[in-house]
Amino acid sequence: MNSLYQTSIKSLPLLGHGKVRDNYAVGDDKILIVTTDRLSAFDVVMNEPIPGKGMVLNQMSDFWFEKLGHIVPNHLTGVAPESVVAADEVAQVKGRAVVAKRLKPIMVEAVVRGYIIGSGWKDYQATGAICGIQLPAGLRQAEKLPEPLFTPAAKADLGEHDENISFADMESRIGAELAAKMRDVSIALYTAAAEYAATRGIIIADTKFEFGLDENGVMHLMDEVLTADSSRFWPADSYAPDMSPPSFDKQFVRDYLETLTDWGKTAPAPALPADVIEKTQGKYFEAIERLTGQKLKV
Repeated sequence: MNSLYQTSIKSLPLLGHGKVRDNYAVGDDKILIVTTDRLSAFDVVMNEPIPGKGMVLNQMSDFWFEKLGHIVPNHLTGVAPESVVAADEVAQVKGRAVVAKRLKPIMVEAVVRGYIIGSGWKDYQATGAICGIQLPAGLRQAEKLPEPLFTPAAKADLGEHDENISFADMESRIGAELAAKMRDVSIALYTAAAEYAATRGIIIADTKFEFGLDENGVMHLMDEVLTADSSRFWPADSYAPDMSPPSFDKQFVRDYLETLTDWGKTAPAPALPADVIEKTQGKYFEAIERLTGQKLKV
């Protein structure tokens, strides 16, 4: 399988390279978003691609945008990516790109947690709360929460960690009405997705959503949605509390990086062994097959 580490599209103006996505302007009102095979761990972009990963993320997002379109509008335009680039650039966008509406990003990430894991578990162990939201005593690692928690985060610059903020802080940044709408829509999206994923033998432990406003101030779901990069997916058949369950994402990369005593989780990234790349690729491919019931379209 051919991999794409970075695009080189000349027929459109480059807007910028993110950790994983490359963005190009399509006129004044649309953006071509190409999902590369780059992988970011601990907010550092690795030097080696995970072949096909970008296609998995793109097609997984498309699946969820369609399934959840009744809850909130999204950024998709329906314009074929192949139609906006030069003929010799089509291979760079096929199966891994979308033409999206150009929205004004809301600079707060919407994080929804259904299970207590990761930074939420560390927060709970230290304070009995997650992001200031008090929880019952005696919860176990990876246990299902009494109800999904909305825990916003302030978006950081590239290479920096997003910062957990309180809901009151979110209200002060973007206004009470928009904050409440983001919270309610995010919980509705998570709940609908978690119910569907359960029928496919997958637990969605947590996820993050990003939203933007169009020229009329209408809120849209944007960027990626419910992918193995933006969410923790656990196989239900191997889930148990009191442990960190295996997940369909870059777990093998994170686990390998944690063994490196001489790397301080800052750029430049260390080299990834071939077996870590191969196992990580396998997890992404398994995730989309289990979720959609179909193999990756290449």
